[in-house]
Amino acid sequence: MNLVQPIREKELIQSIKKYLKSKSERNFILFLFGINTGMRISDILKLRVKDVEGWSVFVREGKTKKLREVKMPPELKKAIRSYCKGKPKNEFLFKSRIGKNKPITRGMAYVILQDIAEEFGLERIGTHSFRKTYGYHHYKQFKDIAVLQEMLNHSDPKITRRYIGITQDNLNAYQTKFKI
Repeated sequence: MNLVQPIREKELIQSIKKYLKSKSERNFILFLFGINTGMRISDILKLRVKDVEGWSVFVREGKTKKLREVKMPPELKKAIRSYCKGKPKNEFLFKSRIGKNKPITRGMAYVILQDIAEEFGLERIGTHSFRKTYGYHHYKQFKDIAVLQEMLNHSDPKITRRYIGITQDNLNAYQTKFKI
């Protein structure tokens, strides 16, 4: 099984944003949305312009169908506001070029991430990397695993630590210091 990883380096995230912004506004906003909300890709792709008009996005999460409010950080809200200007309220936020008003597929989101991976030499990157990147940086900033566990809707803090790569980071740190 291939496990995808979060994007851990903040400088790399900034470089990716710059790269995407120069290539495709839609793909830039998708990346920004994914790393700033912690939402699952299946929930992100269902969003329409009308769903992001306020400061919060309300989503019934894929696995549990539990209604969750996700407040957008100012950088994301500013970018969304600009991106949505003049778009019909019922248009999908991440509209496909194929069809009249259809969202991009999960497969297309994966292709976008593979382009990023190839451009920046990243391995083990997939659509779940958005959510894991959000979780990783949220934990690094706030150090509150209980809050993050709730936000990601996990049943146990151990699951959350493993999910965002903190457990592996700790194991790797010990292993690199190991001597006999």
